[in-house]
Amino acid sequence: MNKDIVISLQHLSKSYDGKPVLDDISLDIRAGEFVTLLGPSGCGKTTTLRLIAGFLSPDGGRILLDGRDIADVPPHKRPFNTVFQRYALFPHLDVYDNIAFGLKLRRVPTDEIDKKVRKVLKMVSMTDYEDRDVESLSGGQQQRVAIARAIVNQPKVLLLDEPLAALDLKMRKDMQIELKEMHRQLGITFIYVTHDQEEALTLSDTIVVMNEGKILQVGTPTDIYNEPQNSFVADFIGESNILNGRMIEDRKVEFIGHTFECVDEGFGCDVPVDVVLRPEDIYIMNRTEGAQFSATVKSCTFKGVHYEMFVDTDNGYELMIQDYNAFAPGSTVGLLIRPGDIQVMRKERTCNSFEAEVVDSGHVRMLGMEFECPAASEFKPADKVTAEVDFDKVELVDHQEDGMLSGEVHFLLYKGNHYHLTVLTDGGDHIWVDTDDVWDKGDLVGVNFASENIRLKA
Repeated sequence: MNKDIVISLQHLSKSYDGKPVLDDISLDIRAGEFVTLLGPSGCGKTTTLRLIAGFLSPDGGRILLDGRDIADVPPHKRPFNTVFQRYALFPHLDVYDNIAFGLKLRRVPTDEIDKKVRKVLKMVSMTDYEDRDVESLSGGQQQRVAIARAIVNQPKVLLLDEPLAALDLKMRKDMQIELKEMHRQLGITFIYVTHDQEEALTLSDTIVVMNEGKILQVGTPTDIYNEPQNSFVADFIGESNILNGRMIEDRKVEFIGHTFECVDEGFGCDVPVDVVLRPEDIYIMNRTEGAQFSATVKSCTFKGVHYEMFVDTDNGYELMIQDYNAFAPGSTVGLLIRPGDIQVMRKERTCNSFEAEVVDSGHVRMLGMEFECPAASEFKPADKVTAEVDFDKVELVDHQEDGMLSGEVHFLLYKGNHYHLTVLTDGGDHIWVDTDDVWDKGDLVGVNFASENIRLKA
């Protein structure tokens, strides 16, 4: 094992009430690294942190500390300390005694306790507060005390579970700077949990993007932002235009009805892809001469540092653009995209694909129910097949009872001229839908698709 690896998560799995929360994740964390677990609520990031801390036990897999399995090591004997979103300070103790509590339990000499406490008080900018009642402190000050209490024991690893989430915006930004400086001074490993993308980009050496119990991408903030590996990461980290495209050949890609030079290779020829354009990477000008294509400005909003504009392109796609200059709504503009600013990603899927079984010459069983399917006539009863349905052949309806299946809109992605939705059915299956209709995450829907739109493959 690499001697720089302090914690290694190997094929960790965890379920609650039979529902998977972590699905076979593996991750190596280096000594002294600031690692952020980033993702939406319910993605498994806090569960991962609690497994590392020892507050939970994995259903499968191992957690290694310096190459040694720590499954049987209780939380209080692991060289970790945890800072929670709720500060969990002792209300009957002042600031000094809150910080000193763990040292006193370990029977550290009084003069050494005093030296350590005063050192961390200075580090968290609370030097003059040691005699204060913790309940008289502001939220930011209480969080500083919680962090000081966690680092005074000099843990090998500091675990932080959304520690700044309860603070207001300005205080949160101030604390981000202080946390980064603390990490630099202490030189220990920080493992940080947040759903705030900007916070992750600001603080981290390494970001681990998670969704639905899986790790989707691990990389530096620059890598995650500039080179997202799939549409979820591209959409979750910063603003993005995510569009359907087709890789014509190496270094040439088609999207929004135009062909562009790019820097990507190795996708093959005439291959469906997803294309990511960051809003700040689309060059906008008040003339069409010298532009690759033209557009009409729909809206222009001042955002403090830049203007955010939405434009309709000459082929009917909507793009978001960020620029230091304002362009008036209704004006015709020229747009230019440079090869290095086009990020091409492999599509995760090109259609819905379900495991199915042929019932008879006109029916298949899939998704927990029986469907009419003329294509079944080409197979024998009980044949195991794959059923495919194109995204745009799935219909969503407002009332669940009007659908063959019912579910909830789980994730939505705007693709420039349509929405790409992920619907989680009541049976726990995922169905992907291309639609012009506007739905919101959490909407309850019925799902239908016509029998002639079901393709079967052996």
